[in-house]
Amino acid sequence: MAKDNKTNAMRKFDSMKIAYTEHYYTETGAVAGVDTAIALGEDPARVFKTLVTVGKSGSHYVFMIPVAQELDLKKAACAAGEKSVSMIKSKELLPLTGYVHGGCSPVGMKKYFRTFIHKTAENYDTIYFSGGKIGFQLEMPLENLRKVIKVESAELTAE
Repeated sequence: MAKDNKTNAMRKFDSMKIAYTEHYYTETGAVAGVDTAIALGEDPARVFKTLVTVGKSGSHYVFMIPVAQELDLKKAACAAGEKSVSMIKSKELLPLTGYVHGGCSPVGMKKYFRTFIHKTAENYDTIYFSGGKIGFQLEMPLENLRKVIKVESAELTAE
């Protein structure tokens, strides 16, 4: 990929010399998480979506969960030590993170927010997550992601 086509997430990994694999699936038109996993030919349990929330305290949090699952807001609040958390409004995503809905990466946001990943991510050699734009995913071991941002494992879905 040309240098000027790199996303903030890719530039961050490149600057730290952390390896990743790029996956593109724009020709399929997939935007929804499960459609993304299908386009990649991967188990939806290995493909993580990035969700941004706001806690009762006003602090923002990022949660990464398997694309076929829903965030359990009570478990998310518990992990973050909040009384409650709620999803931010779609229109708030771009000004807050620099990313659009469907292309939000946990890496390269305008500022770092405390980040959690569903505990099942530890079961895989590599995981997939948004590379910072629609139609683009990054694949890497969870340990490599943790070299760039602090990511805490937690139980985050209803199962």
